[in-house]
Amino acid sequence: MAAHCKKKPYGKVFVTGIISIALYIVLLMNQGIVNDLCGRGGLYALLPILTAFIFCSVHGCFTGSFWTIFGVEAKKRQEVK
Repeated sequence: MAAHCKKKPYGKVFVTGIISIALYIVLLMNQGIVNDLCGRGGLYALLPILTAFIFCSVHGCFTGSFWTIFGVEAKKRQEVK
């Protein structure tokens, strides 16, 4: 019998990579607006946190899938009985 073959997430890497690149392009093309909004204070102070969360989520999904394609996985812990 063939060993269990996991499907490699090529589509996920492509989509999240494109989204990540698009986010960086939008951020860099609108630096003035972003700096103005994030510097206002009050509830606007949450914008940098929200922005960082969005970037981390998309980029983290991309890098996780990227390394999965190359076979790099987290070490599985053995259960202690």
